[in-house]
Amino acid sequence: MGEIVLEQVTKSFGDVTVIPPLDLTIEDGEFTVFVGPSGCGKSTLLRLIAGLEDVTSGAIRIDGRESSTIPPAKRGLAMVFQSYALYPHMTVRKNIAFPLRMSKMSKAEQDKRVEQAASVLNLTDYLDRRPGQLSGGQRQRVAIGRAIVREPAAFLFDEPLSNLDAALRVGMRLEISELHNRLKTTMIYVTHDQVEAMTMADKIVVLRSGHIEQVGSPLELYRNPRNLFVAGFIGSPKMNLIEGAEAARHNARTIGIRPEHITVSAEEGQWSGLVGVAEHLGSDTFFHVHDTGLAETITVRADGEVSFKHGDRIYLTPRTEFMHRFDEQGLRLP
Repeated sequence: MGEIVLEQVTKSFGDVTVIPPLDLTIEDGEFTVFVGPSGCGKSTLLRLIAGLEDVTSGAIRIDGRESSTIPPAKRGLAMVFQSYALYPHMTVRKNIAFPLRMSKMSKAEQDKRVEQAASVLNLTDYLDRRPGQLSGGQRQRVAIGRAIVREPAAFLFDEPLSNLDAALRVGMRLEISELHNRLKTTMIYVTHDQVEAMTMADKIVVLRSGHIEQVGSPLELYRNPRNLFVAGFIGSPKMNLIEGAEAARHNARTIGIRPEHITVSAEEGQWSGLVGVAEHLGSDTFFHVHDTGLAETITVRADGEVSFKHGDRIYLTPRTEFMHRFDEQGLRLP
């Protein structure tokens, strides 16, 4: 079991409130991602759940047990940090087994759990190596293995891929997702990278200044952002947001249209502008279009074979069935 329920949880540092009253339920076996810009409170919230920070008020229930005053080691949770925090003088085997040795577990049970974790994480051939002999991705897998052997109610990941290069991040993202599918254990994952959130989560929690802006599946947030903040944060490249006369035509203060929902033509369209930077990614090309009279830049996604050049005039037609409308307060209109 690994249900985690936050009831009116707050956190203040002196007179500064970083987490206003907040309610959230994370279901047993769910992969939940906390996402938001730097300083939004996502890591603080994770540390409150882990017990590394004390709540100012409210309750944290882990499998129904009020746990806000229980020490971190007794909450049944395992945390994986941004830094691997491995012991350089110990082998991989000893690093993974370390929490079990501290709990005085029998040697036979230690060996069994280490072998199982190593098999799950493809570390069996590296058990007798030291961290310095491993790649960054392998070291992060060792840190995850050290969490797995504890058989926790939930795993807590605090930006675990930030120290890896781009290729390793993609690989580890897939590995952590596969791990969740195999273990079926509750996972809470903190990141500022909305691509990680979209590709890994069952449920995304979007945070801003300690407030929850929206909770939902990746596709829910992509298709139906509750407000301008979520609309601009979820999606890569981000949604185009347009104000002024064009928005007024649609009875809105702001309209939003994603780059992939704009048709591009060399001959005709509803809007026109000049091609600025073109980002060629093989299967896709992203054009940043200027001088449209709508916004400073409109980003459009086109087929990779489309070959407009810098300075070309192109024509854009938004697919109105995918258009989002927002009111004066930035809330999504029906």
